Amino acid sequence: MLPVVEKFISINGEGAHAGELAAFIRFRGCNLCCSYCDTVWANCESAPADYETPEEIAEWVAEKGVENVTLTGGEPLMQKECDAVAELLMKQGCRVEIETNGSIYLGRLADAEYRPVFTMDYKLPSSGMEEFMCRDNFRLLGEHDTVKFVSGSKEDLERAAEIIEEYGLVGRCHVYISPVFGEIDPADIVTFMEERKMNGVRLQLQLHKFIWEPSRRGV
Repeated sequence: MLPVVEKFISINGEGAHAGELAAFIRFRGCNLCCSYCDTVWANCESAPADYETPEEIAEWVAEKGVENVTLTGGEPLMQKECDAVAELLMKQGCRVEIETNGSIYLGRLADAEYRPVFTMDYKLPSSGMEEFMCRDNFRLLGEHDTVKFVSGSKEDLERAAEIIEEYGLVGRCHVYISPVFGEIDPADIVTFMEERKMNGVRLQLQLHKFIWEPSRRGV
């Protein structure tokens, strides 16, 4: 059984399929505590949740008729049955994306017969969580996966540039830089990208925070 704090249909607010319809399943619990986290309410063990089986989740998605599915949290890979959910959904023809915070090794799913797509955060200095990043995950990523750098300062941008170059991420996977909402002007990120000649890197804005109130749930 998996603790589901919310399920909803909306558009993908970010990533390679931004703007497309998607079914979101948010699981309870996270092993990190980022300074800018916008889902703190879902992270604590006391958060209200419905306990559902992988089959129940897959049935709900099938009823909604949406092909893109995002498993998120919290940190979805903390759930032992996350693998089973992903496999069931892919067997019924869904494109499954797992949003992970970058601290958990992806090996068990990266080598699976039914392999989901990963959107992996790399936590930068302002998050306070960089020490927990699992850099071994970079070698497991492929052309359909994404590394996302959420940046709130010039220091963050400098660190993102270092990691992108050190691990040769451009050409291996999608690479995005996103602003911490309200903390840094996206125009400053564009200027930094121009100055550093960051070809192949994309600026990403979270669409749902511009369409609806930034703190609104279920979108």
